[in-house]
Amino acid sequence: MNIVLRIRLIAFVVTVLVFLAGTELQAQRHMENLDRGVIVVRTDSNSAYIGWRLLGTEPQDISFNLYRQSGNKKPIKLNNSPITESTNFVDKSLNHSLDNSYFVKAINKGKELEASKAYILKAKSPIQQYINIPLKTPNGYTPNDVSVGDLDGDGEYELILHQTSRGIDSPSPGISGIPIFQAYKQNGELLWQINLGKNIREGAHYTQFMVYDLDSDGIAEFACKTADGTIDGVGKVIGDSSKDYRNLDKSSGTYFGKILDGPEYFTIFSGKTGEALATTDYIPNRYPLNSWNGHGGNGQSDSTGNRSERFLACVAYLDGVHPSVVMCRGYYGRSVLAAWDWRGGKLTSRWVFDSKDGENPFSGQGNHNLAVADVDNDGKDEIIYGSMVVNDDGNGLFSTGLRHGDAIHVGEFIPNRPGLQVFGVHEIEEGTTGPGAAIYDVKTGEILYKGAMNSDVGRGVAADIFPGNPGAEMWYSGSNGLLNLKGERIGENPTSTNFLIWWDGDLSRELLNRNRIDKYGFGTIFTAEGCMSNNGTKSTPALSADLFGDWREEVIFRTNDNKNLRIYTTTIPTKHRIHTLMHDPQYRLGIATQNVGYNQPPNTSFFLGTDMKKAKRPNIVLVKTETEIKK
Repeated sequence: MNIVLRIRLIAFVVTVLVFLAGTELQAQRHMENLDRGVIVVRTDSNSAYIGWRLLGTEPQDISFNLYRQSGNKKPIKLNNSPITESTNFVDKSLNHSLDNSYFVKAINKGKELEASKAYILKAKSPIQQYINIPLKTPNGYTPNDVSVGDLDGDGEYELILHQTSRGIDSPSPGISGIPIFQAYKQNGELLWQINLGKNIREGAHYTQFMVYDLDSDGIAEFACKTADGTIDGVGKVIGDSSKDYRNLDKSSGTYFGKILDGPEYFTIFSGKTGEALATTDYIPNRYPLNSWNGHGGNGQSDSTGNRSERFLACVAYLDGVHPSVVMCRGYYGRSVLAAWDWRGGKLTSRWVFDSKDGENPFSGQGNHNLAVADVDNDGKDEIIYGSMVVNDDGNGLFSTGLRHGDAIHVGEFIPNRPGLQVFGVHEIEEGTTGPGAAIYDVKTGEILYKGAMNSDVGRGVAADIFPGNPGAEMWYSGSNGLLNLKGERIGENPTSTNFLIWWDGDLSRELLNRNRIDKYGFGTIFTAEGCMSNNGTKSTPALSADLFGDWREEVIFRTNDNKNLRIYTTTIPTKHRIHTLMHDPQYRLGIATQNVGYNQPPNTSFFLGTDMKKAKRPNIVLVKTETEIKK
C-alpha cells in the first residue's frame, strides 16, 4: 500500500472512531439490571391482566411468548404468534381455583431465550389491582414519601419509606418528631430501620434522601444528611449520642425547637443492611446563618434558621458513566451544591458550587425542588436548580433571573424544537417583579414564554394531557384554563394542578390527585379506595413510578390506618410498546428526586405523548446483579 493510501486509510479510521465516540461509545451509563418485572392481576372470574418489561438495552424487533402453568399441569403458551405490539396480555382462560404461574420468554432472532422469573397468582386471589405491603409503623408515625432501589441485587425493586412524626416548617418554632427510614421488600419483609435521631429536624425542607446504586455493584445505597445520635440499620450510633442541639428554651420565640448548632454530617448507608458505610462533614455548613438571605439578596436577613435550613438533593451522571450524589443547601438567596462520589468503598468530594451572595446572578434562583437532565446532549448531566442550571463540572451554566418557585417540569414539550424545555411557576416577593409562570430553553436559558406577570403563582404543571393539541400543554393557578405552550387558551381547567401519571392505554398522561386518577375531559377513571395521599393540599402519592409491568406507571399510597402501603398498577391493555421508563436516565433520576422538597412527577428525556416518535434505545449498560454474579 503506498503512503498516500495509507494516510487516507488512517484518516478514515480516525474519523470513524471520532464519530463513534460522539455517539454510541460516548458515556454509556451504568444502570440497574432489572428483571422482566412480570405482574399479574385478576380482573374477573376467569380473566387476568399480565404485563412485563421491555428492557432499555433490548433491540426494537425483540418479541415475546407468554406461558401459564396452572397447578401441576404442564406450562402452556397463551399467545398464538409472538407478541410484538406491546408488553401486556389479557388471559381470558384463567382457572382461578388453581395457583397460576406466569412467565415470559423473549424471542431474539427467532430463538427463545431464558424464561423470566415467574409471577404466581394464588388460587382464589381477590379481584384487586394492588400489591399490599404490611408495615411496621412506629406509634405516632405516618408513612410518607417512598423511594425505590434494588437493595439485594435480585433485579426487583425494594421500597425505602420515610416514616414521619411531627413535622415542622423551617420558619416555625417547635420540637419536631424524629425522622425514621425503613426498607421493605414487596412481600412486606422489613430489611432495616434507620433512626436519624433528635439532632435532625423533621419537615419537608430538612430530610432529603437519595436511593441509588452509586458504585455500580448492583445494590443501591441510601444517602442523607445525619447528625450526632443517628442510629444506622445495624444499631451503630453515628457521632455522640449524648448531644442534644435542639433549642429547648421555650422563651426563645422563633428559635425554640430549632437546631442551629452542632456538627452536620453526610452519610452513605448500605442498601442491603442499612449499615453506615461512610460519614463525613456536610457541605456546606450553616454558618453564617444570615448569609442565606432572600431573593437575589434584596436585603432580607435571617438568623433564625429559616433560610439556612432549606435542603435539596439529587443524583446525576456528572462524568456520563457513574452516578454521583449532590447534596444542596439554600435557594432563596445563597445556594450551594456539593457533589460526592462513592467509589470502591470511598466517599470523595467531586466539586462544590457556591453562589455566595446576592451580587451573584445565581443567587435566589432555586426552587423547593430540582431536576436533572443532560441539557447539552454531551452524555453528562446538568442540575436544573429552579431558574438556573449548574453544569456537570460544577460551574454555573446560566441563570435566567426568573427567581424562586414551587414547581418545575423539564422535558421535550414543544414539537419540532430540538432539546428540552423547562416549565416553572414563580413566587413574587416584596421588591421583585416578573412572570409567575415561564418556559425557558434548558440548553441556552432563552425564555420562551412569560405569563401571570407580577403574580405569585404557587402551582403549575406541563404535560401532554390533551390529544387535540400538538406537544404538551400547561396550566397553573390563575391560568384560567388549559393553555398551549404559547399561552393560548385551548380548553377548560384540568381538575387538579398536583401530579401526573401514565395509566390508561393511550400515550397522553392522566391527572393524579389525592387517591384518584382523572382523564382530562372524561373525569375520574380510577380511585384507590381506603387510601390517602400525602403532604396536605399538595396531595402527592408516596411514589409514582414505572415499578414493574410495561411502561405505564404504578402509584403507591398509604392506607387510611397507616398500616400498609399499596402499589396500584393499571389493568388497561395498551397497543403501545416502550422500553421501561426506569431505563431512561432522566426519568430514573426524576424518581430518585421525587421525594425532595415539594414532590414533582418525573419526565422522560424524550417526548412521550400523542403522535410521539419512536423512543430511541437509551445509551446505557446494565450492571451485574448479585444473582448474576453468583451464577
